[in-house]
Amino acid sequence: MEIRLFGTLILLLGLLTCPVSAFELDTSVDDDIRKTYDSSKLEHERLPDLPSTLATPSQQVKSGTQQSLPPVSAYTTLTPVPKSDIKTDFSGGSAKISKQTPLGGDSYTEICIKKGTKFKVKSQTKVSDWNSAGAGMTFVSTVPVTKRYVSFPTGTVFKGIIEESNPPTYGGNGGSLKLKAKSVYIDGAPHPIDGKIVRANDKFVFFNNIKGKRGYAKGMSKQVKKGDAFYKKSRKLSSKLASNPVGIIVSPIPTIVGFVGYGANLIISPVTAIWSKGEHITLPAGTSYTIKLRQDSLIYK
Repeated sequence: MEIRLFGTLILLLGLLTCPVSAFELDTSVDDDIRKTYDSSKLEHERLPDLPSTLATPSQQVKSGTQQSLPPVSAYTTLTPVPKSDIKTDFSGGSAKISKQTPLGGDSYTEICIKKGTKFKVKSQTKVSDWNSAGAGMTFVSTVPVTKRYVSFPTGTVFKGIIEESNPPTYGGNGGSLKLKAKSVYIDGAPHPIDGKIVRANDKFVFFNNIKGKRGYAKGMSKQVKKGDAFYKKSRKLSSKLASNPVGIIVSPIPTIVGFVGYGANLIISPVTAIWSKGEHITLPAGTSYTIKLRQDSLIYK
């Protein structure tokens, strides 16, 4: 233990008494630079004075190739639309832009017709489930509608198409039509819209599906009528047999058979009605409709 302590003291003493090591720097490079360059000249050297005026756009910039700025006449400024160009005439049975919206100087007007807007119209085209999908049709409004910056007077023209057309099918289903309003004419020009039919001839239209009369109940009634006719014939036969002294014994048999036949037709009528079809759907020109927008429609003018 004493030996270790003695060794540690000797080591500390040696560290305190030995001189600090220093690195010797090579200054030969600095001497070569001083011989080659005169630093006093660099200190007294001054840069050239700045030009008193900047170069005009018409002056050429010389940097290998000559370039020039475009003349001032090449730049144009926007001018506002004169009030005389804003149309306010609502005659002619077409919707009209009544006011220009401020859009920061843009050269067009944007008008939004909100989703859910309704238009009462009458068709000028006869349509039925005999028509194929994609056939066009025309509507004319019967009640004016006024919105911000735009008015739809009576007589505004709407264009539409038949989206779907289905003939009567088995199961008693009648024919069906799906109609769609695709555009409205404003200032004589068409603008796209997305409108569905919610009423036809003052009747609600569900899921935009106008259907013909169903034939299932009619098919059941037709089958029951067959049984009723069979029963009536059997009653007549029983009456004839009863008028004969010999046939009076068997006269009840036709009535019983007719009654069984009537009951059988009544029971199977729901099954046989499956093979019946409904009626075709036909909507003549002049049919009244209500068009409802399914989404916002933007009109650019």
